[in-house]
Amino acid sequence: MTDQKIKPTPEESEYSSRNVYSNIAPIFQILQSEQNILQRTDQKAFTLMSILGVFMVFFIVHFLKININWFNVSMVIIYFIAAIFAIANLMLVIVPRMRNDQDHEALPDINATFFGGIIQFKNPVEYAKYLNEITEDHGKTYKMFSSQLYALGHINAYKNKHLRRAIIF
Repeated sequence: MTDQKIKPTPEESEYSSRNVYSNIAPIFQILQSEQNILQRTDQKAFTLMSILGVFMVFFIVHFLKININWFNVSMVIIYFIAAIFAIANLMLVIVPRMRNDQDHEALPDINATFFGGIIQFKNPVEYAKYLNEITEDHGKTYKMFSSQLYALGHINAYKNKHLRRAIIF
């Protein structure tokens, strides 16, 4: 088997089904990578929140056994303030703010790759028809997946920023 590129015939466009794989394959690889980063970030946040919860319960149970003086009271106050900030940042990792970057004219009206776009359809048949329409135009398909990739990149950056803040606290 040789690695020869298949040239499209005059009837085929440059985005024909044989060539779409080569044009869209890098986007699918990047999307998969971004999804993996998103999952790992969420797992880290849940793990850190669980560990923080265990330490807080342990601390509250043994709090009465500590000798009460000004130093210990100030350290307890600092600990609880840091724990509250860490929990707040971990919550921002788990439930990030949603942004809409779909205001550009060149992008499809509905981004059928995100749940927010998918739920705008009344039934699966309507969604399938729209998906079929949008994928007929390979430029729109490429822009739709690029838009998803751009949004995932911003979500990952947001989540990682708050995960780092939670780790600092």
